[in-house]
Amino acid sequence: MNEDLVSALKVVLGNTVQMYYRTHNYHWNVEGPNFPQYHVFLEMIYQEVYEVIDTISEHIRQLDSYVSPSLIEVIKDSKIPEETKIPTAIDMIRNLIVINDTVILSLMQAYKIAEDSGEIGVSNFLQDRVIAHQKHGWMLKATAK
Repeated sequence: MNEDLVSALKVVLGNTVQMYYRTHNYHWNVEGPNFPQYHVFLEMIYQEVYEVIDTISEHIRQLDSYVSPSLIEVIKDSKIPEETKIPTAIDMIRNLIVINDTVILSLMQAYKIAEDSGEIGVSNFLQDRVIAHQKHGWMLKATAK
């Protein structure tokens, strides 16, 4: 088992779960004159992010490690801080820009380890995720302007 890659993937998983939940929570709680647009936009992002949680977890399993059955354990590896207040719609978007950048950073760190380890399947997957999150970043930044 490649401990460094497993650890890096657990950070990716924790960050991805946090981004999924935060985006879904914002979708539920967004308000304001642009509510319909934000509601649909946030749904598009959280659905895309949710879809990949299973694949990240399966890559961890393929490396002969386990994904914790405890949600608290999964998110403890995240670099995204918890949030306790509901922000304004524009602050939701700004927060998601920072969260998305955090996810990208963790993906790139895991990608480097996967590449150095010769884990081609994992590195290809992580590369695709970076591209997907770069698109999220572009759309979030354009929305925040």
